[in-house]
Amino acid sequence: TERYFKQLSNDLEAYSKHAGRKTVEMADMEVLLRRQGLVTDKMPMHVLIERNLPLEYRKLLIPIAESGNKVIPRK
Repeated sequence: TERYFKQLSNDLEAYSKHAGRKTVEMADMEVLLRRQGLVTDKMPMHVLIERNLPLEYRKLLIPIAESGNKVIPRK
C-alpha cells in the first residue's frame, strides 16, 4: 500500500512537471485515474467521486452553484 501511494505521488509529480507546473491539479489526477482504468467515458471523474467519497470531500472536489451564482469550490 505504501508503495502504491509512493508511485501515485511520483506519477502526479511527473504529470505536473510535464505540464510546466509546480502544483498538482485535478486534471493530473484525472489523467492518472484514466491510465488506471478507473475513469472512463462511462465512468467520468465526478461520478467516481460521488460514488466513493463522503459528502464533505465531494463538496471540495465537485463545483456546485450557490445562491447569487457563486460557484464553490473556485478553480
